[in-house]
Amino acid sequence: MTAAVNRFYNGIKNARDLKPTDLVGYFAYFLTAEEDGAAASTAAIEDCFSACDLTAPGNTSAYLSRSLGGKGAKFVKVPGGYRLQRGYRDEIAASLGASSNIVQTSAELRKLESRFPSGAEKGFLTELINCFEMGAGRAAIVMCWILVIDHLYAYVLTHHLSAFNAALAKNTDKRVRVSVIQGRDDFSDIPEGKFIEFLRSANIVSSDVRKILDAKLGIRNTSAHPSSVAIKPSKVVEFVDDLIENVILKYSI
Repeated sequence: MTAAVNRFYNGIKNARDLKPTDLVGYFAYFLTAEEDGAAASTAAIEDCFSACDLTAPGNTSAYLSRSLGGKGAKFVKVPGGYRLQRGYRDEIAASLGASSNIVQTSAELRKLESRFPSGAEKGFLTELINCFEMGAGRAAIVMCWILVIDHLYAYVLTHHLSAFNAALAKNTDKRVRVSVIQGRDDFSDIPEGKFIEFLRSANIVSSDVRKILDAKLGIRNTSAHPSSVAIKPSKVVEFVDDLIENVILKYSI
């Protein structure tokens, strides 16, 4: 949780000017709205302060209790802790604005990261997500495509080299400068669009996955060159999620 709550804290406008009691509400929001928790316990809120190297209020529990009733009530007592009153929750969400969207979409990508075993691919995915969180959406898309193509190269070499070479042997496209794959470097002589075509003709991937790869290659091409096309965070998340779920995790090595 340390990394996630720090990303959230860094997205709070003028966070350093807020009182610790104000941050109690923000951290309760993080635990319930961003992390989808059923409740924010006093201990969990204080853990957020600790994770961000901040000092919690002198008595967080007493502050939460005092803020339950009356006209200015901020919290609702529920099993396991507290949730925010709807008006207060909406107020915090509005103050976060675009930063909240980045935190939410980052959380979706971090969930994908947690499903990877330790290794080079997970490390590359971590750097990809770091790029996204810094606002470099185009870079994240390009890195994701590199990760997926590299994964497919390894998948072919490990499981389907004979079938791929059989499909490659039927090629008549002069852009393909290799007739047989013996090692990873040989793939560099095949345009990526043709590589995807060979994957399908060799029955290594399904027709639906080929459609996903073709569509995402177009988005990668748009992202990799200067253009007026806006790359919104939601588009980056959809791009990464689709490829990770339907390619890397489906075709495991």
